Amino acid sequence: MSNLYDTLGVPKNASADEIKKAYRKLAREHHPDSGGDETKFKEIQGAYDVLSDSEKRTQYDQFGSANGRAPFGGGGAQFQDFDLSDLFGGLFGGGAGGRRRGPQPERGADLQVEVHVSFEDSLKGVQVPVRAEVATACHVCGGSGAEPGTAPIVCPQCGGRGVTSDSHGLFALSHPCARCRGNGTVIEKPCKTCRGSARERVQKTFQVKIPGGARDGTRIRLKGRGEPGRNGGPAGDLWVITRVGDSQLYERRGADLVVDVPVSYTDAALGASVQVPTPDGPISLKIPAGSQHGKLLKVKGRGAPKLKGGGNGDLLARLKLVVPKKVSKQERELLEQLRKVSR
Repeated sequence: MSNLYDTLGVPKNASADEIKKAYRKLAREHHPDSGGDETKFKEIQGAYDVLSDSEKRTQYDQFGSANGRAPFGGGGAQFQDFDLSDLFGGLFGGGAGGRRRGPQPERGADLQVEVHVSFEDSLKGVQVPVRAEVATACHVCGGSGAEPGTAPIVCPQCGGRGVTSDSHGLFALSHPCARCRGNGTVIEKPCKTCRGSARERVQKTFQVKIPGGARDGTRIRLKGRGEPGRNGGPAGDLWVITRVGDSQLYERRGADLVVDVPVSYTDAALGASVQVPTPDGPISLKIPAGSQHGKLLKVKGRGAPKLKGGGNGDLLARLKLVVPKKVSKQERELLEQLRKVSR
């Protein structure tokens, strides 16, 4: 027969509080529902059954048994009933003693909408109206979910606690009430407009500032403009996704802009100054002599605004060599002379 004090891991002169603390720790560790050993758990329970009772403990200390019998009653320990929620601090819901924790605050869902802007507006920035469908309190029932003139009642199944408990011999498990879904109240006559949901969906319009430099797919966050939270939880966010139209003039590479610049073969060969369009107006660009078709000439800081870090990207002038389909008699003679010289 094992020593009961050794079973609980306490000295013989341990106080009642020390015994109780040791028991609770071991019970959590060895409870069968937590994957512990059932035999070991019974030994712990039997030891606590004796040592927690002052009269039984005195008899055990004097005679080695309680009430003139083995402490475990011939292998059939007299277990104390207890609620697992008391041991595990509400692990199964409901808290100690099955007390109601109540519905937990829930954050509202995020919403997402797309807004179309022109290429030019995406470069300079623009304020646009955005429409989104969001949930709001039902205008008929005022957000109660109940038909006007009525109100939610205390749940008859859980008595408003929001949880119910099932007894399993040695312990009891608490879980959200199936009738009220943990709310503690039920709606007998739901609102016909919202069907008891307490909410309705409405179209709302928000003014959104599209920053200069926005790209296709840029995400703009409107904090707290999403779905409302539940049980006091915060509202979600509204995410505005930009869809930028194409440009007939520019090709975008991040914050850089590429523009095609037509150049005659004589200007490409001899060099020249040409007018190049930029978002802020045309500028004069020097073409080096001997420039080849497709060459990129960088104009620093003349591209799109950068969303991060400030400043602008660059303008990349891509030279497009233009060969005339028809030439005059004089041009042909000059070209023939050039061909002879180049040979």
